[in-house]
Amino acid sequence: MYYTPDDVISLIDSLEEPYESEVVEFKEAKSSYSFKELGRYFSALSNEALIRGKRDAWLFFGLEDHKTVKGTNYRRDNPRSLQSLKNEIAGHVNTRSTFREIFELNYKSERVIAFQIPPAIAGMPTAFDKAAWSRDGSSLVPLSVDKYEEIRQMRQTDWTGEQVAGAKLEVLDEEAVNKAIELFLKKHEAHKEAFADMTKEELLEKAGITSGGKVTAASIILLGKPESARLLQGATPRITWTLYASDGSVMSYEHFDPPLLLAEDRVLAKIRNEKYRFLANGESLFPVEIMQYDPEIIRELLNNCIAHQDYSMQGRINVEEFEDHLVFINGGTFIPGSIERAMKPGYKPPYYRNPFLCDAMVQLDMIDTIAKGIPMIYSMQRKRYFPLPSYDLSDPNQVSVSVYGKSINESYSRLLFARPDLPLGIVYLLDKIQKHEEISKEQAAELHDLKLVEGRYPNLTITSAMASASGYEAEYERSKGLNDQACKSLILQMLEETGPAPRGKIVSLVRDLLPSTMTDKQKARKVSNLLASMKNADKSVICIGAGKGALWSLPDKG
Repeated sequence: MYYTPDDVISLIDSLEEPYESEVVEFKEAKSSYSFKELGRYFSALSNEALIRGKRDAWLFFGLEDHKTVKGTNYRRDNPRSLQSLKNEIAGHVNTRSTFREIFELNYKSERVIAFQIPPAIAGMPTAFDKAAWSRDGSSLVPLSVDKYEEIRQMRQTDWTGEQVAGAKLEVLDEEAVNKAIELFLKKHEAHKEAFADMTKEELLEKAGITSGGKVTAASIILLGKPESARLLQGATPRITWTLYASDGSVMSYEHFDPPLLLAEDRVLAKIRNEKYRFLANGESLFPVEIMQYDPEIIRELLNNCIAHQDYSMQGRINVEEFEDHLVFINGGTFIPGSIERAMKPGYKPPYYRNPFLCDAMVQLDMIDTIAKGIPMIYSMQRKRYFPLPSYDLSDPNQVSVSVYGKSINESYSRLLFARPDLPLGIVYLLDKIQKHEEISKEQAAELHDLKLVEGRYPNLTITSAMASASGYEAEYERSKGLNDQACKSLILQMLEETGPAPRGKIVSLVRDLLPSTMTDKQKARKVSNLLASMKNADKSVICIGAGKGALWSLPDKG
């Protein structure tokens, strides 16, 4: 349930003796509080909320027994530090669940903090640092065996599959219904004879959109008329598209309400999708131009947002468009916990947030398979030689995915073009390197062994393992810079043709042939070292004069 600060104050006022309970706890926390104890209370209150059928549990700082108001200075000096508790707690909880919200209240002229805690997931007790806790009255205790079994044997309720009271089939949008039936029949074309004599109502049931001939929450999300959303008791099935200027200001926006089955095409039509060329020395790197965004990637990500949105948070799905990338945001924890886990072969999530809705979307071919979305969009993007989508999981209550509409590192793009055989896991590591994200020493060693990177850990750059396969050997050698011997030969050729020359003229000759990663100062120092080597070791040049007026020349052959 969505609360405002005033709602929370009203909740405190409404509490009656004995005030504290299995789902309400007061702590003074005058200036500090143990993070370990905070995590244990999160676990206990979350588990008790599920057992007792509560939508939330509450932990209050700044209140004592009998609801005595004391006030608290806990993390007072840094509001960001207070909100960062969400991510800190999620990192220690087995399901990555965390506070729904943290409220900083002015209650009876004192500062009070209210932590809103969600119930545990049915079938899976909430554990903090691998230990599950509960309450015995107002005491904190380890989760007992009987409570553990009670939670474990619970079946998770899926509100998207529940029949919506008072909703008849007339609340569904006719165009969306026809589109859904078309998609369902197309997916099951091999068995179309079995559906030939079915009515629309029967086909909707067969597709798993209705249940027992009745409208479900999933029916309204996917096929409902805009006004039907009011029947969902606070859940908000809405997509908001926002266009941003280069300075971050909002240029335009639009809301898209149910039916979300039709909204995806309308959102797609809003997104600017222009042709893009990769350039290398003025020539196109690839044989054809490509669009900035693959519409199928946009559809996949948008449909994933619809499928996995936590609608109980009463938020919306956001599609944010910037000059060179798109961002897709949906509410809810990232169930796999990490991208690496989601990419493992055979990965299956421990639970599904909206299984009825997801199953219906699979039947309509909106999502291919549950738990395969991330490897799929990674594969789609790598085939376009673009960066892989970036997942921002810093806020444990939402998932944010950025999709790039241009190359950000030409070496990476050329490598993908030349080496389509690279495993997706290796591409993922190379993508992290181009984005300057950390990888482990073991992963870096693997890339070194494959001759895909160079440099010392952690300062790695993508090399040209693609050179021999792609025909870009010469271009790569120029990007690396000429080797020392080649530079020396060029200097000797210049002095042979022009006679004695100052150091500055020699620097100008060689500068553009040195690695592009070097600064002008480093290039000048490099030339000085080359000249010193040619003079002292090779004896191939001499220096006439000193200081700024010195000239470099070939030695007298006589």
